[in-house]
Amino acid sequence: MTLHTLSASPTTAAFADCLRLIAPGDALLLLGDGVYAALPGTGPRRALGACGAALYVLHDDAAAAGVLARIDGETVVDMDGFVELSERYSRQLAWY
Repeated sequence: MTLHTLSASPTTAAFADCLRLIAPGDALLLLGDGVYAALPGTGPRRALGACGAALYVLHDDAAAAGVLARIDGETVVDMDGFVELSERYSRQLAWY
């Protein structure tokens, strides 16, 4: 089980590479420009929903991007939640 952290926009190769390697049982934390992938009704959001991983969004980054109120279905976590995820998953892959 791996914690993936995605800070790249959903239009980047990093997003596509992450989707290719993520597996059911993994977790994905969206941060930075990655929070845009959580917007409902978009292709990136549908792709994330189909990947089988638990989805999380970093609160402060979603708020800074102005999309926090539009996030639906993902667990929004603060920095303490990020630390807890890091402790829960023995491996981490960062996607930029």
